[in-house]
Amino acid sequence: SDIFDLDDANVLHKEEQRFRRALARVYDVEVGPVRQQNRLTETAEDIKSFVQKDGEWTFENTPDSDPSLPENIEWSRQIVKAIPDCQIGIKEVEEATVSDANVLDQMLAGAAAAAEVWAARPAKERSEIIHRVGVLMSQNRAKLMEIAAAECGKALDGGDIEVSEAVDFCHYYAQQCLELEQQAGAKFQPARVTVSTPPWNFPIAIPTGSTVSALAAGSAVIFKPAKESCRTGALLAQIMWEAGVPREVLQFVQLGNRELGKNLMADERVDRVILTGSIDTAKMFRSWDNNMGLLAETSGKNAIIVTPSADLDLAVKDIINSAFSHCGQKCSASSLAILVGSVGYSERVHRQLLDGVRSLVVDYPSNPSSQTGSLCAPAKGKLLRGLTTLGPGEHWALKPKQLDESGKLWTPGIRAGVQPGSEYHLTEYFGPILGIIRCDTLEEAIEIQNATDYGLTAGLHSLDADEINLWLDRVQAGNVYVNRGITGAIVRRQPFGGWKNSAIGAGTKAGGPSYLFGLGEWEADGIPENEDVELRNRALVEAAKVARSLDSNKEFVMASLRSSQQALDSEFGIGHDPSDLRVERNVLRYRPLPVLIRLSEGEDASQVLMLAAAGRAVGSQVSVSMPQEPDSALLQYLRVQHIDYEVESDQSFRDRLPAWAAAAGLDGRIRLIGGDVKAVNEAVNGNVNVAVWSHPVTACGRVEMIPFVREQAVAFTNHRFGNHTPLSEQVKI
Repeated sequence: SDIFDLDDANVLHKEEQRFRRALARVYDVEVGPVRQQNRLTETAEDIKSFVQKDGEWTFENTPDSDPSLPENIEWSRQIVKAIPDCQIGIKEVEEATVSDANVLDQMLAGAAAAAEVWAARPAKERSEIIHRVGVLMSQNRAKLMEIAAAECGKALDGGDIEVSEAVDFCHYYAQQCLELEQQAGAKFQPARVTVSTPPWNFPIAIPTGSTVSALAAGSAVIFKPAKESCRTGALLAQIMWEAGVPREVLQFVQLGNRELGKNLMADERVDRVILTGSIDTAKMFRSWDNNMGLLAETSGKNAIIVTPSADLDLAVKDIINSAFSHCGQKCSASSLAILVGSVGYSERVHRQLLDGVRSLVVDYPSNPSSQTGSLCAPAKGKLLRGLTTLGPGEHWALKPKQLDESGKLWTPGIRAGVQPGSEYHLTEYFGPILGIIRCDTLEEAIEIQNATDYGLTAGLHSLDADEINLWLDRVQAGNVYVNRGITGAIVRRQPFGGWKNSAIGAGTKAGGPSYLFGLGEWEADGIPENEDVELRNRALVEAAKVARSLDSNKEFVMASLRSSQQALDSEFGIGHDPSDLRVERNVLRYRPLPVLIRLSEGEDASQVLMLAAAGRAVGSQVSVSMPQEPDSALLQYLRVQHIDYEVESDQSFRDRLPAWAAAAGLDGRIRLIGGDVKAVNEAVNGNVNVAVWSHPVTACGRVEMIPFVREQAVAFTNHRFGNHTPLSEQVKI
């Protein structure tokens, strides 16, 4: 009583009573995990509960397997036991191998005929089938993990995540295809036949995504997975057929020689080729046909910057995980760590990095303790050189070692002293190698990070809001990560795709809201009813003044401007975080880039006004090429909006395209109005860095603004040890 007043005593009494009540109930509490996931007994209805609400399909990210639950541990043991003797897909691959050009031609003819029927089915029917693919894929999770481990060396944790991503692709694209029919003013026409040619490093997720996206959009698909992962591909095809995709619509094939591959990709019945592979493969494909509708994700040379203001323990952990999971064979893997200022000379960072990498368990997936796994194929060529040969000024902080005669099992390597501009800085090696670059300032680090021809993923570790804002303003990559690892993008949450040489063609991010838009063409479909939309963007307001003076197309142009305002308000002018996680911000945002608009001979100049206004509304630096001088009203608009224009014939335009493409560098974009798109592609000699949009101009801003922006997914860790961080309010995304 000498210490506490009466109120304090009452509080203590209440706390004592609360403690006593809790103590009395201690034996009433059930002991055991609250989480009830059980992969051993999971049913189709259990799986559907995540993606169906009141009987209607929806989208929620599929949960990965919880490795802490006893039932799941036993389930994993059964998979591990099956890996050495796995026979999945062997027979199916043999049956699907084609070595005769006539047989391949028959496949293409059958796919083209089936495409008409498939495209004519309502989107809701296709959506239902693709949702069923997702459910069946979840039911086959164990088999998919088994074959990915046996065939590609994919460890169980990596294989499990891949299955979840594949399932997410199914349910997400099944929902997104419904939106293709809901674009006022534009009608979607799916590609007739799409060739899906995915890689071996993600043998489950990427093949599924590229295939079901085309199917959902209404295209027939020739599915040709990489030779190294063909058995996994055979199982995926079997699952899709079993779920209801007609066999003539989805045709699984392995080709006996490269000439047949050329015949397939360059066939006139093929409207789209979806490739995930190297930039050299993309260039080879386009050399076969300058007009190939190629959509390619071509990997990257990815780096994580660490500044002195970073949480160094977290940074080291994320560098190791990003560099060496799946043996460094993820296209998003960090093969560079750029250490700023004192971090580059920190003994603590040096020791932690070496200790962490040395502690990794390197083994085949049949060892459940394996953390890095094996290479999919023996190291050779460029990768072998990267594992064994140093560049000028470099030394091994941790030298890679080959662990067996197969050439597929290597300990991770760390090379220090990598110089900006060196071969290792600029070259992708696709294996378990991490290079260290030191520099003095964040500005210098950003220049080093941006200096490569790629722009897939990039990371920054810093707890300084000013540093983060500077980096977010300047980084040149499609997927950027703050205070976390740079691998493991999740469908919808972090749509995946790069900039520069990491993305080829007139496409958009996989697992994002616009991906299906590039899997076909668009045509004008009337005039949207949007008279009540108020124009607020300056570029659109000024364009409306010109439109009101038009003698023809006035109503069409005004509707398109209002539609562009709607698209700006709902999509392109704002950031999107549909997952809305508390612990992480995941924002899809749009960044403008230059576009050349070409009005072909015989086309109405009012279309230039529509597209130029859409481009300027999102901040694009637009330039225009026209066959005749613009009238006074359009000329005034071009001048006010600082839009350069050139008056030239179609032939003169094509003649100067090679020089224009060279000046445009890695990001050449053309919006062609009318004319001959094949002649344009021939003029640039199939340059993979030139993307051409050539569909008829529509009054749909959601469609027409896509060429003027590129997408960037920002993932930002929004907590410190579980506690909300004030950085989230200080960082501008």
